[in-house]
Formats: sequence, C-alpha cells, structure tokens
Amino acid sequence: MKRRHFLWNSLLLIAGCTAATSNPNGSSSNSVTKSLPEKLRFTVTDVQKLEDLQRDYGALRTALEEVLQQKIEFVPVESYTAAAAALQLDRLDLVLTGPSEYVVMRARTNAVPIMGITRPNYRTVICVSGNSKIASVAELKGKKLAMWKVGSTSGYLGPTKLLIDAGLDPKSDLKILTLGSDGLSALKKGEVDAWGGSAVKYEKFLQDEGLSESAFPAIAKGPLLPDDLFVASSKLDSGLVQQISSLMVKNQEKLLQSLLSVEEGKYKGSKLVPANDSDYNMVREVYKAIGQGSFIQ
Repeated sequence: MKRRHFLWNSLLLIAGCTAATSNPNGSSSNSVTKSLPEKLRFTVTDVQKLEDLQRDYGALRTALEEVLQQKIEFVPVESYTAAAAALQLDRLDLVLTGPSEYVVMRARTNAVPIMGITRPNYRTVICVSGNSKIASVAELKGKKLAMWKVGSTSGYLGPTKLLIDAGLDPKSDLKILTLGSDGLSALKKGEVDAWGGSAVKYEKFLQDEGLSESAFPAIAKGPLLPDDLFVASSKLDSGLVQQISSLMVKNQEKLLQSLLSVEEGKYKGSKLVPANDSDYNMVREVYKAIGQGSFIQ
C-alpha cells in the first residue's frame, strides 16, 4: 500500500485495547437498516486525501451503500497509525487495510477482522543485477539491499522474512536502505547489491524497462502474503459485524467489481475470504525478529 509512514512513537500514545461495547437491541433485529448506525465511517489506510479516496474507492463506497443499505462516509486519515487512533476514539467504523497495518491496529484497538480480500501474486521478491555473482539470499551478508519502506508488508516485512529464513540477521548482517520507488533504479545503477519488494512492482519494472527477468534475476520468491482485509471497530456490536460480513459475502461480486480500478490492478482476480487473525502471525514474527515485538503487544 502506498506512502504509509511508520510513526512508531505516535501509536505508543494510544491507549490500550478497549473492550467491545454492545447494543442490546441491535443484534436482535433482522433488519440491517434498523440495526446499523445512522452511517458507517470508512477509510482505506494507504490513502491520505479525501479526493484520492473518492477517486480510487468511490465505486467501493457506492457498492457498500447498496449492499449494506447504509450511508458510508469517507474519513481520510494521514496514516494507519492515525486510523488506529480514530478507531480508538470512535471516529471510524470500518477500515480496509493491509496485513502489517492490521496487526498494529489489532494490538492497539482490538479491531475486529470482518473479511479478507485476496491479492493474486501478493508475494515478495528479492532480485539482483544480471551481472551479479550473488545467487542466494545468504550471499547478501555484508551487502546493500534496497527495500520499499519500513512497515510495508510486501516491501519490507516480506523481504525481511526471506532474510531471516536464509539465516541472516536483518539488523546486523547487511545494510538495508528504504528507497521507496527509487529502489529498483538504484539497483540498475549499481548503487545497491539487491532489491526486495513486491512481485507486482518487480514485474512492472521489467515490463516498463523492456527487460527480461535475466536482466534482474530473482534469487528468492516468497509465498503468498496474508490477505488485505476489512476490519471493524471493536465498538460496533458483534451482531452488526456478523451482518456486515454476511452481506459482503452474499454480494461479493458487486464489491469486487468496484475495486477493479484501484492502482496497479492489485485487486484484479481477488476474492473475499474469511479473515482469521492467526493468518497474520507471520507478520507478528517478523516484527519480533526486527526488535519491534513490544510495538504490537
């Protein structure tokens, strides 16, 4: 997801998890329009401006309004740490977010996973220059590796997991540079020894440059990463969350169709699937490995 900045200290100021509050009347009604609040406040954690939310996710908002028979209000946030704070302060009801962000929000606000959304080819690649003698991840010891940015699931945590699996300590065995969109260009210029990030971005770079994979061979490809997901505030009644989940499943084709225009076509071919908190333990393990275990507790 784009331009999320890891504001480590800001989340430390957020109060601990709050217990879910219940609406004694809401869950007993079969009518969605009677059960749900007057409106549902919604955001996407990688989109900071209201106009961008409207441009990229306006169709999703319309679809959600039709599916839930409920007004959906966009609430832009500066970062996913701000989204976590908004959940804690009861200023958000629903959030579409990525795996890394979910783990932090879950720890800090007890956010409730509603539904996962798969992303085809959502995996991590580590690649090198075609004239490099590096043939394995273990050989990156003492080298420079470009990544996307701290906190990105596919652009930071995924590559870090590949380093750990290869027996490397990401804190001391090599130099990691978070170069964002300049990372692959830096590899092309010889400024770094390798690049780790999204397989989609890697393949798009090769296509845009008119290059074959042999020009920048992948020395490692990770498994599919955990799904993006819709989460609900813990302050919403559990019966309402179940209703929302049921309606989303029943109308998933409409919802998925509304996401086809999102940048990089990342939801093309996606499916809605059950969201299980344990599926995100890989993300938690990497946070612990890089010395940020307390950040997600």
